[in-house]
Amino acid sequence: MKRDVKLYNILLPIWILYFFPQVWIITLPGNLLIDCAVLLITLAVLKHTQKKTVLKKLWWKFWLLGFLADFIGAMFLFGLWYLSLLPEPVGSWIESIISQAFLNPFRTLPGFLYTLAGVAIAGVCIYFFDKRAMKSCALLDERQRHIVALTMAIVTAPWTFLIPLYNY
Repeated sequence: MKRDVKLYNILLPIWILYFFPQVWIITLPGNLLIDCAVLLITLAVLKHTQKKTVLKKLWWKFWLLGFLADFIGAMFLFGLWYLSLLPEPVGSWIESIISQAFLNPFRTLPGFLYTLAGVAIAGVCIYFFDKRAMKSCALLDERQRHIVALTMAIVTAPWTFLIPLYNY
């Protein structure tokens, strides 16, 4: 019997790390590798001459701040859960959106938009966190900081929030 194993990192729903702590063993080094690769490729496209020096200065900031941004996006997704405690019919409508979003965000448009909002919030956080982290890096000018932060935000946003946990 052949087992198919798929490893998703930059898109990994943060709540999986809570329910399955052993996933951290894969997620931590995988996320570091992806963050470093995206930074190096972006610097290569920008034809930056001191790629390794910039990487040495920024890798750990991008890595940790990326997890913080993913956590903020996940907290947004979980935060609406408390609104499901509102009286009928609003509470049940919100609860149905949340359950659809967590199980299969592609099943309904509100569930998809809700999940996409969580991804977008995390992406915006990544942009601003990384832009601020690069202020101390004199090797990059303002244009390069903007491009690096925007690339990191788009590529390393938690797109796996959109992966269905259940197909029905």
